[in-house]
Amino acid sequence: MPLLERVGTLLRANINDLLDRAEDPEKLAKQLVLDMENQLLQVKTQVAIAIADQHLLDRKLKEHQDATQQWHRKAELAVEKQNDDLARAALERSISHQQLAAGFAQQLEDQTTEAETLRNRPAGEAAR
Repeated sequence: MPLLERVGTLLRANINDLLDRAEDPEKLAKQLVLDMENQLLQVKTQVAIAIADQHLLDRKLKEHQDATQQWHRKAELAVEKQNDDLARAALERSISHQQLAAGFAQQLEDQTTEAETLRNRPAGEAAR
């Protein structure tokens, strides 16, 4: 029986030694820091992309708003020159750009909300 106890003690000691070496606290801490830095980088990247998309949508919205105004002015000029067909076509173009602008306005609102959410989200939630 003492032989079996010695073998058991030796096995437990070897297993504990392996576990101690595998769970080196310094290595574990370094890995946690690396993981956190990677998560922070991912969050920063996501925020940057969201902000870039927001700026792009804002630019597209302004372009279509300007185009709406230009086509509306062209329609007014055509009415002044009593060219109804040209005025009608210009108004159709104006309405088309107005509808596109409304779509971009909604997308911009959604993107602004998304960017704010990403800015305010803790880095630990990035991987979820």
